[in-house]
Amino acid sequence: MSILTDVRADIPWPEVVRRLAQENEKLARRPQGHNGEYFVVCTLYYTPMETGFTFERGFDATPVTRPGLRGRKYPRDFLVSVRKEGFGRLREPVNGCDYLRYSGGNSYSFARHVAGRGAAPLVPRFSAATRAGRHGLGYGAIVETPVQTVRQVFASTRWKIVDTGGGLRRWQMDLYYGEDEPLGPGRFMARPRGTAFEYAYSDAKVSK
Repeated sequence: MSILTDVRADIPWPEVVRRLAQENEKLARRPQGHNGEYFVVCTLYYTPMETGFTFERGFDATPVTRPGLRGRKYPRDFLVSVRKEGFGRLREPVNGCDYLRYSGGNSYSFARHVAGRGAAPLVPRFSAATRAGRHGLGYGAIVETPVQTVRQVFASTRWKIVDTGGGLRRWQMDLYYGEDEPLGPGRFMARPRGTAFEYAYSDAKVSK
């Protein structure tokens, strides 16, 4: 329980959105405009591991199946987490596939690796996602986020945008942490056990 007491409150999105708009408006008003420089909020996504979803840890680990699972059953909360994060690491591989992928609706499929937009595997502490259609921070961009908090959590400040998310906000960069068991049940399923990081503001410079 002690680890949960160190976790900050949920992201105050109204405040964050205002700050992002104000700072990026200042950058846009410069004679050179943004010129590849932005002000962003860095958040985190990860690949949850099935091993962490147990009754002992407070999860709903009731075995259930869904379309695409070919009758195989997995902990209910694990499937909920995979639906949110996109992928999950299986306890035991299925026909050479180590991962479960959310396929939309109520369906899932088995996968050999975790991927972003397209087939290229996600790289922990390097891959990142932004809002679909985000000008300046779009697909394929290499972005530096020098803020110390990000450096401490991810041991990296250099990212490549290889993923998009319709649920992401404008000026939000979702950084891929890698694989881990969830921090806890409920809203803590969206956080890996390895860090209490929730969000951080940062300057963001797109490499030429």
